[in-house]
This record gives sequence, structure tokens and C-alpha cells, in this order.
Amino acid sequence: MQKIPLNLAAAEMVLARDIYKNDSPSGMPICGKGTVLSDSLIGRLQQMGVQSLYVEGHPVHQEGDRGLEEQLVDLEKRFSKTMDNRHNLMLLEVYRGQIRAAMGDDGGRTEE
Repeated sequence: MQKIPLNLAAAEMVLARDIYKNDSPSGMPICGKGTVLSDSLIGRLQQMGVQSLYVEGHPVHQEGDRGLEEQLVDLEKRFSKTMDNRHNLMLLEVYRGQIRAAMGDDGGRTEE
């Protein structure tokens, strides 16, 4: 899942979270999780003042973003001193799975 500014949204991206009016979960829902974006929907969201949204995967590379491999190497370093603890190894696997899921099936790579 990736939070992106609305101006970087593109048709065929899929919402990873609901969008609410005024960015407040207590506000009126505008679009639901799982909605496939279209150009016309993006235009309507712009007219409604939506600034950003969460999309599935990691379709947009922004300055400072780290790729899947970099994140996994960093995670390994963080756990390196406690690899003999089975509970920490279980946590490591959970975090690996979360990072992979957040980056999407393509590992956050963008086609260039």
C-alpha cells in the first residue's frame, strides 16, 4: 500500500483504503477500498478537494523511496543481533511479509 498525492493517481490503480470527505473517517465515504480508479473518477476526486489517497502496491516511485530489497536488507540488519531468539525470528518473518505485501507483487518496481 502506498499513499500518493492525487495528482500522481492514474487509471487502473486500486484504492487500498476508503476515501472519506474531509479526510475524516467520521465523514461521509466517497469511494470504497478496492475501487479501480478511472480518469473520470480521479477528476471528480480533484473537484471534491481530495489531496491524497492510498493505493494497492507501490506503483509510484517518489524521491527517497527505497525498493523491496533495500528494505529487507535493512530489516535483516535490525534483527541481526537477536537471530538466536525464536520469538524475534517469528517477528522478522511477520515484518518481511508486511513489507512484501505493502510493496505489492512487483516489489515496488516501476516500469521505465
